[in-house]
Amino acid sequence: MAKNKKVIISCAVTGAIHTPSMSEYLPVTADEVIEHSLAAHEAGAAVLHLHARDEVDGHPTQDPEEFQKFLPTIQNSCDAVINITTGGGPQMSVEERMKPAMHFKPELASLNMGSMNFGLFPMLKKHNQLKYPWEKEMLERSKHSLFKNTFEDIENIMTLGYENGTRFEFECYDVGHLYNLHYFHREGMLKGPYFIQFVMGIMGGIGADADNLLHMKKTADKLFGEGGYEWSVVGAGATQMKINATGAALGSHVRVGLEDSLWDGPGNLAKTNADQVKRVVEILNGLSLEVATPDEARQMLGLKGKDKTNIK
Repeated sequence: MAKNKKVIISCAVTGAIHTPSMSEYLPVTADEVIEHSLAAHEAGAAVLHLHARDEVDGHPTQDPEEFQKFLPTIQNSCDAVINITTGGGPQMSVEERMKPAMHFKPELASLNMGSMNFGLFPMLKKHNQLKYPWEKEMLERSKHSLFKNTFEDIENIMTLGYENGTRFEFECYDVGHLYNLHYFHREGMLKGPYFIQFVMGIMGGIGADADNLLHMKKTADKLFGEGGYEWSVVGAGATQMKINATGAALGSHVRVGLEDSLWDGPGNLAKTNADQVKRVVEILNGLSLEVATPDEARQMLGLKGKDKTNIK
């Protein structure tokens, strides 16, 4: 991507990694997801990456009925690109994870590019006063379970998504995931333009630092050609803004949101997703970079338009 292109800000509003006991500000209910999403868009997010949670105890769910509670309101209230997860939660079945994206046929959906260890259990050392039993169970289970994304899984999600006109945010948590993506490129199974998300700092994936970011970028350039794809960066936890700043300086798009980090500066919990969007907008302004509108993001990513989704 040319460095003078406008920068797409994605906001991952709630995710499936953090639990309600970790932050009182984590969106759980449909109304909270709506409020956070619209404020994030108003602050500058062109893309809203959305998960759903059970409204009683906040556990992650891929039930399309839960997504139905907030998707139409968000789509009818703003022009943001809606990006629905197919990752769901690391311990969900692939069949469960893909249901919302297949039902709603969004413009954009995430697609994880490889199986991996997805270690959330270290968070138990810091968060030992958990309100709901499922929180401890999920974190502990991540020590002995895998986040399954086989080549067959990826192909099935990709094929069905493309049939619906959905394009993908290819989430690459390590260098090997870029090579997995290149396999599908080599086989002629991908539809361009490619949107590759470098997800850094998850335990089990690549570390979040400048050297690793450069390595990921150089590898992607080698596999897909420099300028042959759109790319974005995610930094988990306290690395969020550092990785976004480094990536943006190198020509990337950026992603923020309470899925990726609960923080807004050292020791300060982010009260809204918009807080993080505003912070990354300040970084982009400091780098003399312009923020892309939703329609500009649609053009860059080759999206079909929100009127062609099944969000009603």
